[in-house]
Amino acid sequence: MKQPPGIVLIIDDDQSIRTSLQRLFNSVGLATKAFASAEEFSSAAVPDIPGCLIVDVRLPGPSGLELQDQLVRAGIAIPIIFISGYGDVRTTVRAMKSGAIEFLTKPLHDQELLDAAHSALQRDKARREEDGVLSQLRAKFNSLTKREHEVMALVVTGRLNKQIAADLKITEMTVKLHRGQVMRKMSAKSVADLVRMSERLHSMKVGLGRGQ
Repeated sequence: MKQPPGIVLIIDDDQSIRTSLQRLFNSVGLATKAFASAEEFSSAAVPDIPGCLIVDVRLPGPSGLELQDQLVRAGIAIPIIFISGYGDVRTTVRAMKSGAIEFLTKPLHDQELLDAAHSALQRDKARREEDGVLSQLRAKFNSLTKREHEVMALVVTGRLNKQIAADLKITEMTVKLHRGQVMRKMSAKSVADLVRMSERLHSMKVGLGRGQ
């Protein structure tokens, strides 16, 4: 069975709104799951595919904003679209500063909702792809030996083989062997490629030079 391009998770205590939104998104081929509260959502299992949340600000129990705070603290980066019949500037600003991608006021307009959801799903898809690339890069880096970590750390600073040999007190031939292993294991086609990888590793706070 073909997997849907994404899932829209709807949290609203109004049954009629949940049903209406599910019909709208189902009509364009998107999967949906609806919940009446933040607690109901938090205890549910959802498919591991690109998704977004459409959340009413006012909910029984934890509010939509409180749910957003919980997700941020948990490191869950799913895009959030807030909906509300009582929108105000302060609430909107708080939601957007915490990472919401849209804040829509009721009555809701179909095309506006569809555009916001498609934008959110594209963002989540891109994030997932980037996470996959970074995970592979981290795994490659962790496959290096302690000495290969040391050689890589010096190569990306522009040090020549003979300089690296002097720094590490090993022969230049040994440096060349380790350097070749680093390039192979990291799937780097050039030193410039390796430098870019190093920068991404630093952005993930993965320290060069760390041994296994």
